[in-house]
Amino acid sequence: MDGSEPLRQASSPKCVPTSTGGASPWQASLQLGFGNDAGVTRLTERKHQGPLRVQKPLYPEGGNICHAIIIHPPGGVVGGDKLAITVRLAPDTHALITTPGAAKWYRSNGYISQQHIQLHVAQAARLEWLPQETIFYDDACVELHQTIHLEKDARFIASDILCFGRTASGETYRSGSILQHCSVYREGKMIWHEQGSLQGGGATMQSPLGLNGKSVSAMVMASGALLSNEQLQAVREQTMALLAEHEPDALCGLTQMKTMIVARYLGNSSEVGRYWMQMVWQHLRPVIIGSPAVTPRIWNT
Repeated sequence: MDGSEPLRQASSPKCVPTSTGGASPWQASLQLGFGNDAGVTRLTERKHQGPLRVQKPLYPEGGNICHAIIIHPPGGVVGGDKLAITVRLAPDTHALITTPGAAKWYRSNGYISQQHIQLHVAQAARLEWLPQETIFYDDACVELHQTIHLEKDARFIASDILCFGRTASGETYRSGSILQHCSVYREGKMIWHEQGSLQGGGATMQSPLGLNGKSVSAMVMASGALLSNEQLQAVREQTMALLAEHEPDALCGLTQMKTMIVARYLGNSSEVGRYWMQMVWQHLRPVIIGSPAVTPRIWNT
């Protein structure tokens, strides 16, 4: 890669639970299940506790692909909140899951906030997990855990865009901590694992092995099929051309391994990071998922 690999060294966050001043943190969970109904992907399970919801399923591409939008009504996560999302796809289903806007993680007030995501993709199912940006306010203390389980012939594309501080408001991420774990399993065997810890204002934010002084990190990963050499070169050339035109100081790269494709962006613009993510997804989707790229309408609102 090209230096665009943040969060390489794992350690425990430095936030220590203190007092919330009497406020009760949210404990929210959402369980979604998708089934095959004569070739139509249906949302067959929808259980929630606390402020996590899913909107009415949409079918802009026809019945075989179900679009679902997860919403968090409070609009942001405060110190001590815990979110848990579990998604299960039955065999021969296809779901695209996204969010209506950026997720906001507010300052910690001494408490660590957590998010646990479990994605289960059965045989020959296809999952696209494409949330919009995640914004970490200064002094946010956050733990993010994501695990993806793939059965035989299952395919998936997942992305994230992480924004450290509200740069549009002149805010940088000077304190707090962010801990990340991400694991992918294929038929019970681990094929990808990444973990890391970032301390606000710490050396990793400036290190070439960390954020390299940038404030926005994005990643797209996929499994289930591989790009041809021509397709691989096309993605690299077009994403680099995008950055050359809109953000010359940004970095991007794409690596293809035996079982995974991983692409990364590192820059200072959430808007450019979003365009980059969408461009990578548009190239990968026909190959990995087997469908042309149809941009979810919610991304344009």
